[in-house]
Amino acid sequence: MKYIGAHVSASGGVENAPKNALAIGANAFALFTKNQRQWVSAPLSEKSISLFKQRCSEGGFDPRYILPHDSYLINLGNPDEEALQKSRAAFLDEMQRCEQLGLCMLNFHPGSHLKKISVEECLDKIAESINLALAQTGGVTAVIENTAGQGSNVGNRFEEIRYIIDKVDDKSRVGVCIDTCHTYSAGYDIVGAYDEVFEEFDRVIGFDYLRGIHLNDSKKALASRVDRHDSVGDGTLGIEFFKRFMNDARFDNIPIILETPDEERWLDEIALLRSF
Repeated sequence: MKYIGAHVSASGGVENAPKNALAIGANAFALFTKNQRQWVSAPLSEKSISLFKQRCSEGGFDPRYILPHDSYLINLGNPDEEALQKSRAAFLDEMQRCEQLGLCMLNFHPGSHLKKISVEECLDKIAESINLALAQTGGVTAVIENTAGQGSNVGNRFEEIRYIIDKVDDKSRVGVCIDTCHTYSAGYDIVGAYDEVFEEFDRVIGFDYLRGIHLNDSKKALASRVDRHDSVGDGTLGIEFFKRFMNDARFDNIPIILETPDEERWLDEIALLRSF
């Protein structure tokens, strides 16, 4: 079964996210558990936590199909020690918020070397950051999202994600989220070489580590290394890719999250995807 939703607003409190997901016909969703533009936010209130859990239960949302995203400010591979510690503290806070909400995953962009250290040194810092957070939390899996390779971001190659996983102590609590726009922009031709790309993913990383999908079309060309999402069928991936994806059983029973740019279309996009 496909569990499809979008990254919905949690404005006014995390308890509003399940309501917003229900309104677009979703059976999965993503959210920010805090203001993603701020390093520090007020702790979650007991009322918000209780209401969030209640509304998830009432809406039929299973925690296995909820994929919270951390703040874009966080860089777990930051070459500056002070900035790295700031990111690690913020990441731990987000992991703890997921614990409080009864969620089992936290999705994040791995990080950037900022052209100050090598890719390998950056990947080592990311793995160490994950280990530190896992050691101080329980029950929440750290889910690494592949990137488009824009700027100095790492994690655009499957081998780089595998490198991080290999250095994580608790393999049971690390996973991967594949963003279809990022994958194509990074140079993996999921349109013209669909089977070959996902066979490579399985060979290098393994479907056992796949915990979620960000299902986005791309405004930019193959191997552009530019992260620009487009609405379903409007971009360079094209509608046939989405038809094929929706009929691929390898992507059953994980959260499939739209981060397409026009949220007014989410209801229709979800219905369209289900029609495939």
